Amino acid sequence: MTAAEIVSQVFLPLSLAIIMLGMGMTLVPSDFTRILKNPKSILIGLTNQLIFLPIIGFLLALAFNLNPVMAVGLMILATCPGGATSNLITQVCKGNIALSVTLTATASVLCVVTIPFILSYVLEYFGTDTNTTIELPIVDTILQILVITIIPISIGMLIRKFKSNFAIRMEKPMRIASTVIFILVFLAVVAANFNMIGPAMKEVGLATLLLNILTMGMGYLTARLFKLDLKSAISITVESGIQNGTLAFVIATSILNNVEMGIPTGAYSIWMFITGGILMWQLGKRPKANLAKAHPK
Repeated sequence: MTAAEIVSQVFLPLSLAIIMLGMGMTLVPSDFTRILKNPKSILIGLTNQLIFLPIIGFLLALAFNLNPVMAVGLMILATCPGGATSNLITQVCKGNIALSVTLTATASVLCVVTIPFILSYVLEYFGTDTNTTIELPIVDTILQILVITIIPISIGMLIRKFKSNFAIRMEKPMRIASTVIFILVFLAVVAANFNMIGPAMKEVGLATLLLNILTMGMGYLTARLFKLDLKSAISITVESGIQNGTLAFVIATSILNNVEMGIPTGAYSIWMFITGGILMWQLGKRPKANLAKAHPK
């Protein structure tokens, strides 16, 4: 097993599952029912992830006149909505964790339909049609959501219900642990993809940086335009700009059998950890009092 495989298949999933457990200890069922009763935030978040993100990616591929392989690689990334890393960043940024988890789970299921639809058109448009039928590993995708996100969060919520004092005491340590694991994951990603980083930044560095910044900006602006509270706006911002790089790599290398198409994901992974880290640094130090009005009774 290579270093990259150890990072993506063992270290990252295990670390995220532990963080999801801690995240669950900060949640109660009413956090989710409140969202479901007023689903506007979910609709805005999903629109950004599943519609605006691919459109922005497509326009950037045209604007930068990327070669067909890089253009398709950028679009693969743009069709893969945020994974569990976005939940981790949202927690440290003191965003709406329940909304972040709901968006991640919902988008991950819907992308089983949207990714083949969009990429089939993209492959034909950019002249790289390989006559490959794009079939995502549906069972693996659902299992990943369950094992890394749903089950750990559910266990954490049970702990919160039956051992509430312990759960409350663990909130700050788990936020610190989230930050530490985020840094370790970033270093692991850099180490595992070290040979790819130079060529990736040279070929699509600016395009992927703009994709990251524009999608985050779009997420925040749409959330505030529709008068969502600050915590929800933070969640949608993060969910819009933090993509599921692991899924993108699988599509490029395993389904389309083209390692070069994974280059934009390598570049984007660096940018999203940098911008995500900046958000965590700036928003994570905000006192809870500043966010109190963002939690409606």
